[in-house]
Amino acid sequence: MDYEQWDPATDPHLAQHFDAASLDARALNKAALQRAVGLPIREDVPLLGFVSRLVDQKGADILLAVIDRLFAHDVQFVLLGAGDRRYEDLFAALPKRFPAKAAVILKFDAALAQKIYGGSDMFLMPSHFEPCGLGQIIAMRYGSVPVVRAIGGLADTVTNVATRRDLRQAKGNGFTFGDYTGDAFWEALERALDTFRDKKTWRSLQQRGMKADWSWDSSAKKYQDLYRKAIEFHKST
Repeated sequence: MDYEQWDPATDPHLAQHFDAASLDARALNKAALQRAVGLPIREDVPLLGFVSRLVDQKGADILLAVIDRLFAHDVQFVLLGAGDRRYEDLFAALPKRFPAKAAVILKFDAALAQKIYGGSDMFLMPSHFEPCGLGQIIAMRYGSVPVVRAIGGLADTVTNVATRRDLRQAKGNGFTFGDYTGDAFWEALERALDTFRDKKTWRSLQQRGMKADWSWDSSAKKYQDLYRKAIEFHKST
């Protein structure tokens, strides 16, 4: 990821700039996002974001499978994306069913996407498959904690917080699940929603994600180390 382009300290689309050391300021972006998509402005309620094409690959089906269980809780949800007509129709019905909880924008809007990264509390990527995935990396950079399926690039970048012990030992930067089912996804969401209530712990999760380095500078150094090891191995054999 280009850390100069994706930087909440300079992003012109955000209502308030912030970084890992000034996360209190991020609340203004949450309020601005809620205002922009027509949701009640509430700092206490967890706001879940989903920015994606609405297709099978991106987990639209298992997201729909957990929607009723999700909205049985005091939450808000904002979706931005477009894709298969059957998914668009199903998601488009959510704001009518849950008018104070769901906002659905069926189009591509780069500026709004960055507002969602910078204002949501959690970022959902329940992908069926995901060779790389930038959404979860951008979300972490912007202080939104990822809830993802542990597959492909999502498994490479999101370390699961499975237990309270993980939280106490400062392990993990998000919540993952394995089986491609609504039940497995919901179990991860429940852990995330439960953890959100502990503001101190949640802040540490946000900061761990924001401080991670997924830039090409970091990747290039790893490639260099690998090449050096390969050269030394061939020299020794």
